[in-house]
Formats: sequence, C-alpha cells, structure tokens
Amino acid sequence: MSKLQLTLAILKPHLVANPLAVKDIRNLILNNNFKIIKWRRHNLTLEDAEKFYSEHKTKFFYNRLVTFMTSGASEMYILARENAISERENAISEWRKLMGPTKVFKTQFEVPTSIRGIYGYSDTRNATHGSDSEESAKREIAIFFPEFDYESWFYKEERCFREDNIEFLNDLFLHRIKNLRTAGRI
Repeated sequence: MSKLQLTLAILKPHLVANPLAVKDIRNLILNNNFKIIKWRRHNLTLEDAEKFYSEHKTKFFYNRLVTFMTSGASEMYILARENAISERENAISEWRKLMGPTKVFKTQFEVPTSIRGIYGYSDTRNATHGSDSEESAKREIAIFFPEFDYESWFYKEERCFREDNIEFLNDLFLHRIKNLRTAGRI
C-alpha cells in the first residue's frame, strides 16, 4: 500500500470572510476523503506573504497579491489523501482539481462547479491555493506550520492515518489518531 501524500491548502481572505463558503469548502474537503492533519486561521503578516510568494516577486501582480493576502484572515490546512481505487498518491492533484484552474474567468466557463469557479473573483482573489508538487508542499507547510515535522509525521503517524486508525473531531475540524500507542510504529 502506498503512503499518503500531504498538501497545503489555503482559503484566501475574501473566502474566509464568508462563513457559509468556509462551511461548504470544509464539507467538500471531507466529502472528497481528505484527512485534516492540521489547520489554522491566521492573518498573514507582510513577511509571511513576501516569503510565501517570493517566486512571484518580479511579476506585475506581486504587490496586489501580497496586499490582498494580508488584508484579512486566511485558513491554512495540511491535508492528506490517498485514492482508494488506484492507491496512488494524489492529495496534491485532487485538491488542485477541486480548486479549478488559477485563471478565474477561464475557470468560470470551463469548470464552473470548482471552488474557484464558484468563489473566485479574479486571478488574485481566486479563493484558494494548493501546492503544485511534493517539494512545494514541504516548503509551504514549513512556512505556515513551522512546528510541524514533515518527516516525523510520515515516520510516526502516516500509517495510522492510512489505515484509518483515526477519528474526526468535528468541533476542532481535525482528524487525530484514535490510539496513540499505535503511533510511531512502522
């Protein structure tokens, strides 16, 4: 059986300001078999935003994007997922599929039922972010969850999540291991 894959998912400020939209997307996350490893609601500092979007620093939209991302609270999630049919790692591709393409105008015509098709306003205010590779996920998770030990999670906890030895805590919107004594065993 293959290991789970982790991805970073972000709900952007204009979306987080809409409690019904957050509720809909959380339901979408659960209904698509993602496990919620960690999450937080956080107002990005200018330093956070500049670090996170550093690859776009020379692009025309950089200042607009950084300004928007620091305008209010965002929600960041570490999501895990495995496709039960093919058992291939796919948290990244499946979250990106749910989000829809980056370009909102195009998305509203091509994938109108995607998150960005429904909640996106513009290419900057496109509702969500998702890691585009495992390397990006690891780097991005470290920015917003510096206390999270990526390698240690795979060594100590991944198996429990993969084998469904977990429970969902609705009030915390989080999955956790049912029996902590089984954590850390390979």
